[in-house]
Amino acid sequence: MQAGVDTVKRLQSVFIGTLLIVLSVCTSVVWAEEGRWPERKANAWYAQQPWLVGSNYVPKSAINQLEMWQETTFDRDQIDKELGWAEAMGMNTMRVFLHDLLWQQDAAGFQKRIDQFLTIASRHHIRLCWCFSTHAGIRCLIWGRSTRQLPEFTTQAGCRVRARRRSRTAINIRG
Repeated sequence: MQAGVDTVKRLQSVFIGTLLIVLSVCTSVVWAEEGRWPERKANAWYAQQPWLVGSNYVPKSAINQLEMWQETTFDRDQIDKELGWAEAMGMNTMRVFLHDLLWQQDAAGFQKRIDQFLTIASRHHIRLCWCFSTHAGIRCLIWGRSTRQLPEFTTQAGCRVRARRRSRTAINIRG
């Protein structure tokens, strides 16, 4: 049991470390090319940006971010339809959650689905705010499509948690 926990922690560290290295390299390259913008240039750029209007996004066909991104449950048609609705309502930004377990399960497929999502969002003029998350020690995550109400369980922190399809809430925490 402890070996599995150590492996997960090591994989999380590698994932986060790699992400930080990539971000720092990208930032360094941009910084080296441009340096800090003068205040006038920054204000001019900002004045041309649209007002951000959007929401957190999980398609109605998924109960949470795990179900949203898995190969068997990733629903391009539903995402395209819903982002089309968002565009029609004047939305231009969506916050989308990326879970580390999806990377561990199928990194290449996850990247492919992210690329498909980016293509759909771009077609609808939707900007994305990526939020990276981990499973935070919850050991009873369920893969695949959720077809029934999931049982309640208690996390290591002592919170009672229940996932529900009807509310489209990933977890409901009761004290």
